[in-house]
Amino acid sequence: MPKTDTKDKPRYKITNWAKYNEALVNRGNLTFWITDEVVQAWKHKNDEERQGRPFLYSDLAIETLLTVRELYQMPYRMTEGFGKWMFGLMQLDLPIPDYTSLCKRAAALNLSFDLKKKKGKIDVIVDSTGLKVYGEGEWKMRTHGKSKRRTWRKLHLMIDPATQEIIGECLTTNSVHDTVPVPEMLDEQKTPVDNFYGDGIFDTWDTYDTLAVRGINPVIPPRRGAVVTQHGNSKRPPLPRDEAIRGIRKLGRKGWKIKVGYHRRSLAETAMFRMKTIFGGRLKNRQLRNQKSESRIRCKILNHFTKLGMPKYR
Repeated sequence: MPKTDTKDKPRYKITNWAKYNEALVNRGNLTFWITDEVVQAWKHKNDEERQGRPFLYSDLAIETLLTVRELYQMPYRMTEGFGKWMFGLMQLDLPIPDYTSLCKRAAALNLSFDLKKKKGKIDVIVDSTGLKVYGEGEWKMRTHGKSKRRTWRKLHLMIDPATQEIIGECLTTNSVHDTVPVPEMLDEQKTPVDNFYGDGIFDTWDTYDTLAVRGINPVIPPRRGAVVTQHGNSKRPPLPRDEAIRGIRKLGRKGWKIKVGYHRRSLAETAMFRMKTIFGGRLKNRQLRNQKSESRIRCKILNHFTKLGMPKYR
């Protein structure tokens, strides 16, 4: 086989290494997570009428401790002890919820991305990945093979390619198809969406209908062997899927992907790689409702890291 010349491969250099290095260091700075606003809103106001005992801690207090728990990969009991030590070190006279309160409140915590409406329209990239709940590790799999006791969850992500922020997230069981959470994640957006980037698994009429109702242009490669649905002489508006098939026939699949900018979809895989590098590929909680809060907090932490600073290449 002919040897590939490594000199011909493009090399990228980070142009803002000093600022990016500072951002990487600040990811572990506790003062970034425990602010004066958090301290002032630590206790629950109990303004709403509800049955049962009044809450002592605000949702922001619970979210802050759960964020610290995910950031440093700690169990609930260790999070309680870490919070007491942390507040003692900061000389804050505030109570810390016990581990049972953290677990119960996490199951019913309503977390949002606090998305701000942007000028114009945005593009979105959607993809999914698996997170293990319990099962063997790689060594056990390689040595003895897999067993029946393996459970996974599917994490669906929606990425803004301009900022690489996670603007939509949904955690489901592994049997849910990738197209099911798409309407829910699109409804969560405050800014109108222009283009929708997805791989071939989104090549379904349900997805095209969902995007058509919202006026979103799909950038989805049709499956191989796909045929045109609507004839070119039809008086109806052309279908985006048919236009993609015609473009692939004319330019080839690779040429069509270059023309429509399909390569931007790889940013979703980059976000998944960053998440699994920082938090691992396993969920700590066993209940689905707690796992949903866990995955949403991980996404919010990753967005905070993105705002701190990202590398710039040339």
